[in-house]
Amino acid sequence: MFNAKKFNEINDFLKNSSNSAKIVAISKNHPIESILEAINSGVYIFGENRVQEAEDKFQKIKQNNPKIELHLTGPLQSNKVKTAIHLFDVFHTLDREKIAREFSKHLDFLENKKIFLQVNTGKEKSKSGIFPEDVKDFLFFLKVEMKLKIQGLMCIPPIDEEPSYHFSKLKILANENNINELSIGMSNDYEKALQFDPTYIRLGTILFGKR
Repeated sequence: MFNAKKFNEINDFLKNSSNSAKIVAISKNHPIESILEAINSGVYIFGENRVQEAEDKFQKIKQNNPKIELHLTGPLQSNKVKTAIHLFDVFHTLDREKIAREFSKHLDFLENKKIFLQVNTGKEKSKSGIFPEDVKDFLFFLKVEMKLKIQGLMCIPPIDEEPSYHFSKLKILANENNINELSIGMSNDYEKALQFDPTYIRLGTILFGKR
């Protein structure tokens, strides 16, 4: 069940605080009924983690609702890139060379899409993403060799560390590399993320409940 009250509360706060952050409602593992509830409550930006699940749920919804914006917020497999490009509008998790090379094969279809580079700010072995010290060189590779436009940076802070430290690190990296957009903040830390002027905050549990 979608929590429309909480969505409106956070949305109103963003508007009243002149914060330009947009809410990505993370609907992964939730049924179509909850998504339709969310749409009826004014949500038009959704995040999914798996290409197949997103295709099953959103293909018809997007056809009927051209305003719907679908974001991929989970890892992408190379054999799913072509399908994903036709389905998603924003990609939050470009995290390695192999995926970049697949993206570069479909440049014509990426004209109106947005791509974020995932940065592993905590250098966690269990997480995907480029290490902070490699971001500059990787961005150069993406731009010059792969001809990809990267609009933003994304990170997921280690669960046992202060998220603001990692958001700050990402903000500095973005400034150093002339990148304007950040995808930071989830249900448990979005209020701290808002201090760093993100483009997107990714809210799942707080809006849809636990999966």
